[in-house]
Amino acid sequence: MDSEVQLSRNFIEQIIDKDIAEGHTKVVKTRFPPEPNGYLHIGHAKSILLNFGLAEQYGGKFNLRFDDTNPTKEKEEFVESIKADVEWLGADYEDRLFFASDYFPIMYEAAIKLINKGLAYVDDLSADEIRQYRGTLTEPGKNSPYRDRSIEENLKLFREMKEGKVEDGSRVLRAKIDMASPNINMRDPVIYRVAHQHHHRQGDEWCIYPMYDFAHPIEDATEGITHSICTLEFEDHRPLYDWVVRELEYENPPKQIEFAKLYLTNVITGKRYIKKLVEEGIVDGWDDPRLVSIAALRRRGYTPGSIRTFVELCGVSKANSSTDYAMLEYCIRDDLKPKTKRVMAVLDPIKLVIDNYPEGKTEMMDIDNNMDNPELGSRQIPFSRELYIEREDFMEEPAPKYYRLYPGNEVRLMNAYFVKCTGCEKDENGNVTVVHATYDPETRSGSGFNARKVKGTIHWVSAEHALKCTARLYENLVDEEKGVYNEDGSINLNPNSLTVIDNCYVEPSLKDAKAFESFQFVRNGYFCVDYKDSKEGQPVFNRVVSLKSSFKLEKK
Repeated sequence: MDSEVQLSRNFIEQIIDKDIAEGHTKVVKTRFPPEPNGYLHIGHAKSILLNFGLAEQYGGKFNLRFDDTNPTKEKEEFVESIKADVEWLGADYEDRLFFASDYFPIMYEAAIKLINKGLAYVDDLSADEIRQYRGTLTEPGKNSPYRDRSIEENLKLFREMKEGKVEDGSRVLRAKIDMASPNINMRDPVIYRVAHQHHHRQGDEWCIYPMYDFAHPIEDATEGITHSICTLEFEDHRPLYDWVVRELEYENPPKQIEFAKLYLTNVITGKRYIKKLVEEGIVDGWDDPRLVSIAALRRRGYTPGSIRTFVELCGVSKANSSTDYAMLEYCIRDDLKPKTKRVMAVLDPIKLVIDNYPEGKTEMMDIDNNMDNPELGSRQIPFSRELYIEREDFMEEPAPKYYRLYPGNEVRLMNAYFVKCTGCEKDENGNVTVVHATYDPETRSGSGFNARKVKGTIHWVSAEHALKCTARLYENLVDEEKGVYNEDGSINLNPNSLTVIDNCYVEPSLKDAKAFESFQFVRNGYFCVDYKDSKEGQPVFNRVVSLKSSFKLEKK
């Protein structure tokens, strides 16, 4: 039994189990360390939930730490959006919120320590020259002519960098490791650069900033992180990570572990691409529902539970792979189905007049909110002589196996009566404007009537009582057949990614719907109230997902 349990654990859990068993780890501490230079996306959700989940699983600690060491791209707006995303996903960091910039004094002293150990030097080579000296994957690099400066000279020059006496780009501090290393990351990497930039937290106190590969291991070690879990592109950087914590002589150095990123097919996650889409007005901000930023998914109507399920289904591995977007849609359908009210909404309305129904009469029809979940109760909606139905639910000349309204055919109005189509009215262009029918008062839903059967059931809303609203239907932002990017790096945009329908009608029970509240619109999909564009009495509904998909979850 124990061996079976062990086999079911992912490779990260197995590493942590071993570290605990051997006494290397007493309290598991993990972190999520985003750079506040944009909004988080679905891939970040995997990292958030993985790091938080491991800390929770082992009774440990989880830190949210902003890696704000690059002031040229960072904004307070991004800090606040990231905090909101992490909290929304349920990753509780309690009072464990940290900023890398608060460690700048520690990092500066760490650089001084390396200089004093003869393991760092100030280099006057330009960025292009450093690149040329670095060598290639098949050829070793060569030493900088400034590599053998004395410790005293390096301390003096580094101090001048800190004091603002050096122009941007004219000097850097490099680690002294091995210019012949087969790992290019170990060929005397730059660990500090000069940048006279205003920092969103530190203001103008600093004009030198540490590079990520130097700062990150110091941040982890300072916070007592036991397992620094990151994505596979940092695997080649691990020797440098280990070198930094070793040479700085941390007593309990953190262990870096890499896992495969979460890739979704045919979506845009690159921050610079999204930034361009935002700036050019192609999307409605970083939270446009066509994007897969966490803020966008929330606005569209995805739930934390659906994203957690999706991440669990994707699993944790060491091999990169892509996941079909349909799996994410499967997860939100599965999450919303038992939770949401099933309501009637007509997206492409045409009027249905029941000629033999008494004028001025209104009946209230009892409807279950969710037949799969009786706990959601029921509601009443008005029924009257004039209704709106979907335009596609009437055909003057029906196609084969068409069971909805056409002259002479009878259908059930959902939760109401049988009606028989008697004809229609048209405008001067031949377009149908009104459908006429008669109803059978003996066939009211729930009456037990079973004298005859009908093959079709259609939904409706009372024209007199319906609430007019806007619905937005979404397709993939990119053209799936052509792929995400063109050869020149531009995006293959799908011109039909957004359809706005302004003359929709929904039952009056939705007039008090709140932002982010979701509903199942009969036959049309799951919809969520848009928090940004909805107004009192004028809701805007974003379609979260359609009702059906060809995606099938394979059960093991």
